[in-house]
Amino acid sequence: MRRAAILRMVLSAVFAACACGAAAAQEPASREEAIEHEQDAKASALKPAEPGKAEQYVSRLTDVFVSGLSLHPYWESAYSGGGFTVGAGYLKHVSSYNTVDVRGSLTFSGYTRLEAEFIAPGLFTRRGQLSVLGGWRRATQVGFYGFGMNNTKDERANYGFEQPHVGAQLDMYPAGPLFLRGGLELSRWKQNPGGGDEPSVDQIYTPSTLPGLGTQPLYWHTQGTVGVDWRSPSSGYARRGGFYGVTVHDRTDTSGTYGFNQVDYEAIQHVPILRDAWVLSLHAMAQTTYDKGTQTIPFFMMPSIGGGSNLRAYASWRLRDLNSLYFQGEWRVIVNRFVDMALFYDAGKVASRRADLDLNGLKSDAGIGFRFHGPAATALRIELAHGSEGFNLVFAASPVF
Repeated sequence: MRRAAILRMVLSAVFAACACGAAAAQEPASREEAIEHEQDAKASALKPAEPGKAEQYVSRLTDVFVSGLSLHPYWESAYSGGGFTVGAGYLKHVSSYNTVDVRGSLTFSGYTRLEAEFIAPGLFTRRGQLSVLGGWRRATQVGFYGFGMNNTKDERANYGFEQPHVGAQLDMYPAGPLFLRGGLELSRWKQNPGGGDEPSVDQIYTPSTLPGLGTQPLYWHTQGTVGVDWRSPSSGYARRGGFYGVTVHDRTDTSGTYGFNQVDYEAIQHVPILRDAWVLSLHAMAQTTYDKGTQTIPFFMMPSIGGGSNLRAYASWRLRDLNSLYFQGEWRVIVNRFVDMALFYDAGKVASRRADLDLNGLKSDAGIGFRFHGPAATALRIELAHGSEGFNLVFAASPVF
């Protein structure tokens, strides 16, 4: 018994000495070595980042609303000012890159849009994209407030129209940021009496006081654009880069009565700050029209501003005349990879003479907005703007610029 007790004591001492020696051997010799041990331990425990439930939910929404799914929602209204829009489309690949998209939308006020589009995005070693589009659309209560800047929102009258159309457009990037666009379209604008709570334009105006009232011109519309475009990651959702371009339109009325020309000047610049955490975005647009001798420009074809894409605190088509000019500035904050927040300011005017497109007497507004987007497209834009005529809430399915 005594010998067994002594043996147990000796073995215990040996094991204790071994444990102490192992601990001493594992003790780092310096602070640097201790840090290296800690880093090695953390590295061995690293796991791939997993999105949270909220991010997973937004990612699924992005796949539905932005990605090119075969059956997809479609939120584009037939015309601005139609109200909440619902719609759907079906996209089918007809080759490795080319697609056909059949889609339609409807609003509660009767705005209707039906169209089919063929897109070939890989032309000329992926420097060109061809779009062939045909369809029909109808608007029932487009606002008309008179010409110029000196009218009020209470002077609104409504008109409607139907427009069948077919056309093709080719976009090209022949070298670097150089951008070229050419297009040809055949369309008929059939102007109709307006619906809604406001009176119809034909109840207030006559063909002698409102050019183009009750007409239905058939237009051959050709257009050409020359510019530079280096927006990134894309024109549908950009955080850096810019676009500067001039577009010339020729609208030839087959009856020789309502033809005219139009020239648009546009400038866009996105300035990233703090590695894209903030973005200063600027936009300017001028639209100028030119008559063809004795031909008349219909009132519903004249440039206008107001609505969710320019003067956002004002009703759609609020200001209208032969020429228009507007400016926009936004301070965008990148909340996460799906959501941006923006503070914005808009200012603009219309004029019967091109020489009057200056900085005097501009209408303006300011507001805040949120944008839900994917890597290259904006799925939903919600904005609240305030101007001299009150507040306006904007819902849109496209970028403002």
